[in-house]
Amino acid sequence: MEVQRAAEPLLPVASPPAGDRRRTMSKVKTAALWTSPWLLLAMVLAYHRFDSSGTPKGVQDPIVTLTVEGADRGRDMSQTLFGIFFEEINHAGAGGLWAELINNRGFEAGGQNTPSSIDPWSPLGKENEVMLTTERASLFPRNPIALRMKILCGNGTACPLGGVGVANPGYWGIDVRAGRTYQITFWLRSDAMVNLSVAFISQDELRVLAQQFLIVDEASSYDWQKYQFDLVATDTDHYAKLAFTTSVSGSIWLDQVSAFPEETYKGHGFRKELAEMLEELKPAFLRFPGGCYVEGERLQNAWRWRDTIGPWEERPGHYGDVWNYWSDDGLGYFEFLQLAEDLNTAPIWVFNNGISHSYSISPRNIQPWVQDALDGLEFARGPSTSTFGAIRAAMGHPDPFNVRHVAIGNEDCWKPNYQENYMAFYKAIKLLYPDISIISNCDATNGPLRHPADLYDFHIYTNANNLYAMKSQFDQKTRDSGPKVFVSEYAVTGSDSGTGSLLAAIAEAAFMIGLEKNSDVVEMASYAPLFVHEKDRRWNPDAIVFNSWQQYGTPSYWVQTLFKHSSGAKLLGHSVTGANGGPTPVVSAIRRHDPQTNGEYIVIKAVNFGKDVMAMRVVFNGIPANGIAFPNSTVATLTSDKTMDENSFSMPEKITPQVSNLAYPESDMQIMLPPYSIVALDLRLNSTVTLSPILQISSSN
Repeated sequence: MEVQRAAEPLLPVASPPAGDRRRTMSKVKTAALWTSPWLLLAMVLAYHRFDSSGTPKGVQDPIVTLTVEGADRGRDMSQTLFGIFFEEINHAGAGGLWAELINNRGFEAGGQNTPSSIDPWSPLGKENEVMLTTERASLFPRNPIALRMKILCGNGTACPLGGVGVANPGYWGIDVRAGRTYQITFWLRSDAMVNLSVAFISQDELRVLAQQFLIVDEASSYDWQKYQFDLVATDTDHYAKLAFTTSVSGSIWLDQVSAFPEETYKGHGFRKELAEMLEELKPAFLRFPGGCYVEGERLQNAWRWRDTIGPWEERPGHYGDVWNYWSDDGLGYFEFLQLAEDLNTAPIWVFNNGISHSYSISPRNIQPWVQDALDGLEFARGPSTSTFGAIRAAMGHPDPFNVRHVAIGNEDCWKPNYQENYMAFYKAIKLLYPDISIISNCDATNGPLRHPADLYDFHIYTNANNLYAMKSQFDQKTRDSGPKVFVSEYAVTGSDSGTGSLLAAIAEAAFMIGLEKNSDVVEMASYAPLFVHEKDRRWNPDAIVFNSWQQYGTPSYWVQTLFKHSSGAKLLGHSVTGANGGPTPVVSAIRRHDPQTNGEYIVIKAVNFGKDVMAMRVVFNGIPANGIAFPNSTVATLTSDKTMDENSFSMPEKITPQVSNLAYPESDMQIMLPPYSIVALDLRLNSTVTLSPILQISSSN
């Protein structure tokens, strides 16, 4: 549904005086006078606004002026300002970022009582040819369930061509592509000789995409054995299945079946395309693994770090009863720490503090939970000679992980016993790890906390108008020595968001600019949720949408890419004025250093959250006319025809930043801000520009 907005005042476009070299739309076609060919794109939108249906129609351009103190050294912004938050929701990990292709690989999802459900495994063959049952027959005590495949044909009654058996479709299909290699691992035993086909088959079960035969003599088949080999695909199906079939009568037991693509992100088991989308954001931190996922609806279903480490066959897995699906926990505590290291980002571990959605451990009984958190920190940071550090080393990482932040619970402040239990965790962690910053669930925006903390959580999910208005949320926050703000979850939701709309993204961009301006008190911020599988939308919207073989970023994701240089940058003084007191965009000006080019850049981001085009003059004080380099300066514009436009699998780049080089940029120029847009200038300074040694910061919208 389109959002209706009141009409904004239309202001005439001021004509520049004769000889003025400020860029105006009338000069766009004159190369000798105009230096911004990117405006050829903006011209399409330059004289348009959105009518009640969300479709642009022609209006005149309001004029605003942005003045930037370009030679200022600026104020330091947080080194960890913008990062990412991963929660196991929407099959974000199981069937998503974690590249395991088999769903319910250990047959434990149906519970440890037998008989049990084996979904999504299904038989290949008729009822009088094959029978599938579960038994407590596994080699692994923590995962007692194994699958028994009883072959009824083949002994007097011929099995069908190709045999009978069992198949797994993965997470709504397995992406198998010709020429690619997949590593198959499983455990097997039998009561007779084994002649087994292990194959990827097409979704309709008519084509064999890759195949390997396994023959085991009767004497060797009685005991559990591990088998591992590669399958090389000769055909393609993005929704394939893994099949085990035979024509030999008898019983075969299967357990702990795994399939991985040969190529994963940095060889550590993450789906390459999805991890690369995270890398593109240059996140300053990774908050994990939740979210409500950490708490559980019931405490027995909470995420427990120690159940997610060690050999994957020995991980018991658990049912996430908040988002209602099973996880084998292949993506565990170690893997999250590894991902943070691979992304060169700071890990933020959110641990369970003895509180679920429905139950709270009393302060008298909290000490075992405190010790559990300390053991988890020893696993991450302890020497390889320590009890839990040795387990980490055995998993292939002898050096400690750089954990410097932990959050005591998630959204638990108002729940029984949180305040008392929090202090037990706080004191114990600070005693052993005084360098770790501790994050409280309690919001200190409107008053002091009742306990010490280094940071506090601030979560906001709201409509576009409200989030846009919250661009000034932290303007009046006291600048004292108290805890800093961690905006650990935010997004536009509801009817404004669709499944990822332009309107939502532009409101979020304005909010993020507000966080930049307040980065002296806001230390961290992360959008949520991060991922959604198209077949399991438990929350809308999300930053990245995927299925078995495709992925795309929503407009909210692409807005995040425009802020990837903000962490550790310098905030520059700037002011924005509108003609005759008219509307103005939301603007930030930062200075960043690029270590690859050893260059200094000024980044201007401007959000137009209105239906009218704005023409914005940009003036840099302290920078000479030739102080901006070309062709190393660019402009990026993110907008679309309608506010509720979205990206999709059929049009994955409908709304993405359109980037062009700026030709002959100067210290006084004009740019166009299309309706409902964010425009980002990335301007490289010539080496002749001299920085002021004096800190000068003041900014206004």
